[in-house]
This record gives sequence, C-alpha cells and structure tokens, in this order.
Amino acid sequence: MIRRQRLAAGVCALLAALAAGIAFPGGAVADETQAAAPKVELVLDVSGSMRTRDIDGGSRMAAAKQAFDEVLDATPQEVQLGIRTLGANYPGNDRKEGCKDTAQLYPVGTLNRTDAKTAVATLQPTGWTPIGPALLKAADDLNGGGGTRRIVLITDGEDTCQPLDPCEVAREIAAKGVGLTIDTLGLVPDAKTRDQLSCIADATGGTYTDVRHKEQLSSRVGQLVDRAADPVVTPVATEGAAQCTDAPELKSGLYTDRAAFGQQRWYKVSVEPGQELRTSVSVADDRAVNPGYGVLLRAVTVHGREIVRGEAAGTGRTDVVSTGLRYPKPASDDDNAPAETVCLQVSHSFSAASGVKTTPGLPIELTVDVVAGPSGHHDVASFGLGRGWWLLGALVVIGFLAGLLWGWLSRWRVAVWRTN
Repeated sequence: MIRRQRLAAGVCALLAALAAGIAFPGGAVADETQAAAPKVELVLDVSGSMRTRDIDGGSRMAAAKQAFDEVLDATPQEVQLGIRTLGANYPGNDRKEGCKDTAQLYPVGTLNRTDAKTAVATLQPTGWTPIGPALLKAADDLNGGGGTRRIVLITDGEDTCQPLDPCEVAREIAAKGVGLTIDTLGLVPDAKTRDQLSCIADATGGTYTDVRHKEQLSSRVGQLVDRAADPVVTPVATEGAAQCTDAPELKSGLYTDRAAFGQQRWYKVSVEPGQELRTSVSVADDRAVNPGYGVLLRAVTVHGREIVRGEAAGTGRTDVVSTGLRYPKPASDDDNAPAETVCLQVSHSFSAASGVKTTPGLPIELTVDVVAGPSGHHDVASFGLGRGWWLLGALVVIGFLAGLLWGWLSRWRVAVWRTN
C-alpha cells in the first residue's frame, strides 16, 4: 500500500512537471533554496513622454514615483535592490547621445530606503527611450553570484534607439543561460508598445502587465519584488550535442538550452537497475512562428533502439509546448549490474515566420528526475486495476447470480399467472 502511494505521488509529480515546467532536482545540480541573496533592479523610463498626465489625473512620472516609494517601504529585507534609469539625463536631439542615456540611480545591494527614495524624488522627465541599452546595462548590474535575478522594466513607450531591438537584446540575455527574468510594465501603452514589451518578457520567461492606475502600478511592482524573494529552483545551463556519443551527461535537475529550428539536441542520463527515469521538456516560442508545430522527446539506447517516446503537437497560437516520458529500468539480482546509459533526443518542428530571426534557437527547459523504480508487479496496476481485479471478479459473480435469480423469479411469476 505504501509503495503504491509513493508511485502515485511520483506520477502526480511528473504530471505537474509537464504542466508547469517545474521539477524537483537533486542536490548534484541545483538546490531548492538559494544561499545567495535575491537581486532585483527596477529600470524606470524617465523620457519626456513621462510628463503626460493620464494616470488618475496626474503625470505618469508622479505615478511611478509614488509606486517606488510604496515598493521601497515594503521591499523584503533579504532582497538586494537597485534602480536604473533610462532617458533621465540628456535633453538634446542628438540621437546617438540620447541612446547612451542610461545610468544606475541606486546600486544593487542592501537597501537604504531613505537614500533610494531621495534619489527617485529628484527625477524629472527628460530625454529618449533607450530600452535596449538599459537592459544590457541592467543585466551587467545583476551579474555575478547565485540567487534569483530579476529586472522590472517600467516604461510608457517603444524603444527609440533602433536598430538595437530590445526584444533581441532580451533573447541574447536569455541565451546566455544566466537565469535572469525580465518583467515589463507598460504605462497606458499603445499596441506597438504592448507588443514590444510582451516580446521582451516572453524571451526571458517574465510577465507583461498593462498599467492604467496608480494602485495597479504599486501593487504589481511590489508583487514582482516579493516574488524575487521566494525560494525557486534555478535552471542550470547546458548545451546538447548533435549526437548521443558527444552529449553531456545529466543528473536529476532542471536544465535550459537552445534548440535551433530543425535541430536535434542530445543528452545522456545514467539509470541504475531498479531506478526509473522521468523526464519532460518544454519548448517556448519566444518569437513569431508559423502555425503547425510539434515537440518530440525520445529515450533510446546507445545503439539507437527506441525505448519510449513522448510527443505533443498543435496549430495556431501557443506560448509553450511540453511533453514527457517515463522509463523504469528493471531490477537485477546481480548487485554489480552496470547502469544503463539512456540517450535523450529533443527536437521540435517550429518554423520561423517570414522576416523573423532564427538565431538564437528557441529556449527549451529539460527536467530530469531519476528515482527508485517500482519493486514488483504488486506495486503497479495490473491492466490499470491492480488488486481491483478481485473487486471486479466479485462484482461479475454477484451480477451473474443476481441475473439467474431474477430470471428464475420472472419465470415463476409467469407460470403462476398462467395457472391462475
């Protein structure tokens, strides 16, 4: 009974991993809690358009300042917080100079609330909107050390420093595998701004929020800062190979990689006799792709024989596609029986829309969990029923006997009716 319950719990864990892309990694890869302090940098747009008065009767800048004051008061003590501005210092019309206008207003570190509030109070809407350069600098501000790292970008307009596309900048940051998340908030955004900020957030697994009221801005920024303090599993960056023989060997954990369009990625996992391999993969489309797509996850032997596969497909709009598989390695009577090397193949059939860059590849998240497998037939369901066969058999016998009795009674009643 206990072993069946454990197996059921394991199946539930696998389903949860397939749905949410979350796994329970072993200590060899990543801890569930982070020893290093979480880091957050708030990136605030201080461009000239922030003077616009369309948020609860006040300017966008006033709403941002009020939100910062409230968030700074409520920031958890364990969070190291910094503030970076864009468009705050150069008032001129020289585009080249305007696109350099990003500065760290308050360094990432232990928060002194008074100093941080004083710095924010001095800000006045000034110049351009160099979102791309600001994101690059913010990523450098958060570089180094472990723990969660999050950028919260607050802006009211599109980047004005093309061709440095901030969406491409976000993809490059994500491709480095540094585990940095960018959340974006658009102040009374138009359609183009909304699309750009959504793309930035999608590229790093962050969120996008439309903001039209002061309270909404304060609440959302506060939620994102608090979220950084929550214990999380940090994915470990890995790089799959073009064939199994050259693939990296993975242990239980959560991994990130990039898979180019039409490319296969291979990984290896060692499974001891009596263990079960549970693995899932999620592929995110962080850019415009054509309708019609699929994701394939295969487990094969080192000789190329397929053991088991998982696949998912669809059409139309989607953000992520996931699939998974399980492979129990039978127990052996030989205590010295060698482990089996299982090759995992990940591939997808996404295709880039016209004019969309194909590099870097699409982000993939791979979950690997190697656990103790079922010890015998009594631990698994027999044709889906397990010991429920006894109950089914009893119900069949009872039904048969009840049918005979009902038939006999019916015949008897008919005979009595004819006699009378």
